[in-house]
Amino acid sequence: MKKFLMAALGLVCAFGAQAEGDWRATLGKVKDLGGDTGIAGFVRKGAPDYITGKFEKKNADGTWADRPAGPEQGKKYGTADRVAFANRNGYWVVDEAQAKGASTERHQVKVGEWIGGYFDDKGRFVAGHEVKTLFGMPYGVGQLIMIPLCLIMMYLAIVKGFEPLLLLPIGFGGLLANCPLAGVTAPAMMHDGVITFLESGIPVMQGGIVEPGGFLHYFFAFGIDTGVFPIMIFMGVGAMTDFGPLIANPKMALLGGAAQFGIFFALFGALGLATAFPGFFGDVIPVKAAASIGIIGGADGPTAIWLTSRLAPDLLGAIAVAAYSYMALVPIIQPPIMNALTTKSERLIKMPPLREVKKIEKICFPLIVLLLCAILLPSAVPLIGALMLGNLAKEAGPSVARISDTMSNALINIVTIMLGLSVGSKLACEKFLSGTTLGILALGLCAFCVGTAAGVLMAKLMNVFSKEKVNPLIGSAGVSAVPMAARVSNKVSLQNDPANFILMQAMGPNVSGVIGSAVVAGVLYTLCR
Repeated sequence: MKKFLMAALGLVCAFGAQAEGDWRATLGKVKDLGGDTGIAGFVRKGAPDYITGKFEKKNADGTWADRPAGPEQGKKYGTADRVAFANRNGYWVVDEAQAKGASTERHQVKVGEWIGGYFDDKGRFVAGHEVKTLFGMPYGVGQLIMIPLCLIMMYLAIVKGFEPLLLLPIGFGGLLANCPLAGVTAPAMMHDGVITFLESGIPVMQGGIVEPGGFLHYFFAFGIDTGVFPIMIFMGVGAMTDFGPLIANPKMALLGGAAQFGIFFALFGALGLATAFPGFFGDVIPVKAAASIGIIGGADGPTAIWLTSRLAPDLLGAIAVAAYSYMALVPIIQPPIMNALTTKSERLIKMPPLREVKKIEKICFPLIVLLLCAILLPSAVPLIGALMLGNLAKEAGPSVARISDTMSNALINIVTIMLGLSVGSKLACEKFLSGTTLGILALGLCAFCVGTAAGVLMAKLMNVFSKEKVNPLIGSAGVSAVPMAARVSNKVSLQNDPANFILMQAMGPNVSGVIGSAVVAGVLYTLCR
């Protein structure tokens, strides 16, 4: 036993002597753990290097890329010289063509300027940008402020029941995104590859090593950047939607169309803000920002996410929160508008029962709508097609009941979780705590109110020319919040006459609003892309 203990002690001593440097390095890391805690993150002044492009070390060995001699030395550089002045963390601009390619609407790049950033997992260069938080507060303080805001969103979802299926994962995603130094939203980055330059002067990297990013980065890249999540949500919505009330009374589509007026009201309001305050939307092109903000007026969250992810992804967090928040506030916002714009006698109008819709009509409807969309507005086919596929599966009968059940239950539930977390990842303080966000929230509220009012006023206008009177309360259901807006219309009607049920009649403009907002999104995407 004594010999065994001596041998073991010798092995330990030998290992310790050999790994002395490793032990010292480990102890050094333990001493530095204080700088990696959340407390240290909350007191940090600047945003992460991958956002700003201001890396402390430009090369892996701590050296900078060689800085080119300026024009004052009489030296000129061409496309062949660009690689010599680039590394994994950015590049020096060496010629006019390169400067033009790197310039944005807000910042004109000059020759001799350093462009910091990183290469993503596909080798594309992502330039850093200046981070401006509200009132110039430090980045860590901004994260600290965002945490209670995300907790409030979760409170509204859990306790108040405001769109809980989406506000809960969105709020939790925002909570994760603002946990300092957690890296859950950090992008995947490539290094040690071969850098080349495109004709535009933008560098790309090939054959490098990829450092994996945070899991919310992959959720967002897979589902939001590609537009897959909103389309899958539309499949589930279609499988849960009954177009029978709209088929039975097609003129109700006019109310759904009128409610989209709020989209254009917010669009022109956003353009006015961009004109009055240049740079209000950062580096986002104003017309694209305006289109993305305007779609909030349709009260259709998936459509807003789909359009914004393509036109103005930097504004996605604020726009998604505004869209879903106002959808959740339908029972609070709409009744005062409805009561203010209608008289007691108009609210008492009784509408005749809807005719029975045949099964063949319900099966043909989604096919006809899709074909019309394909002929007239191909850019809206992804959303309309997914919506109609889900509805066709619902109406086809028992032969495809499993498909319909999957779309309306398991599929939409899984995608809702991932979509909510992905959107919540854009609630990082540098994107949300800004004057731009306040402007988006205000314009979104105006758009929603105007859309509600336009639907009610269109119903009143129809009564001027129609023999069969329409209860104007169903006009407010033209916004796309299905079926909440229709239920609110019915609730207000019952408050005036407990025997006047208009829920099924209100579902006509409600489902037409879903189609209308998708069509408007397709139009805006075609005009702005």
